Amino acid sequence: MNVKGQAAIVTGGASGLGGATASALAAAGAKVAIFDLQDELGEAKAREIGGLYLKTNVADAANTEASVKTVVEKLGAPRVAVNCAGIGRSGRTISKSGPHDLAMFTQVIQVNLIGTFNVIRLASFAMSQAAPMDDGERGVIINTASVAAFEGQIGQAAYSASKGGVVGMTLPIARDLASLGIRGCPIAPGLFLPPSMMSL
Repeated sequence: MNVKGQAAIVTGGASGLGGATASALAAAGAKVAIFDLQDELGEAKAREIGGLYLKTNVADAANTEASVKTVVEKLGAPRVAVNCAGIGRSGRTISKSGPHDLAMFTQVIQVNLIGTFNVIRLASFAMSQAAPMDDGERGVIINTASVAAFEGQIGQAAYSASKGGVVGMTLPIARDLASLGIRGCPIAPGLFLPPSMMSL
């Protein structure tokens, strides 16, 4: 896809993999909207790449819907959505202090899995409302999973479950959207050192 002049959403785009993705898309000529909760970093990245920062909690339906609407109004219908937002909290199933904190497990699933789906459903709807491009394509959605979806380590039950869910849902979603000219694909990065890994 030629992204020059097209709107692109990058969640978690203030730093780490999302920040690098936002920079790469901007370098290719895309109009990039950064969805993140890190105001200072998000605004700095937006200035750096000439993009738009929108404070967005991807796990919040109303907040994310408003952000997608703003993208459509200011940049046009998104042609690209890259889901990089995520958290990497760790904890063993049982530890000296007792069983795994269920609230922490739930939070990781809420952000990494449900938040990703929330952006997919809203971004793909916005894409579907736009006219197809010259090649008949309306957009592409890229979901960031992790090698942990396949080779989770000690303390990664929540994280691996969330990323395994991302892998598992991407194919049926891609099949749902194929007739509309919207592609979907997952990526599964190996180990590197984004901010979310600093606490592991």
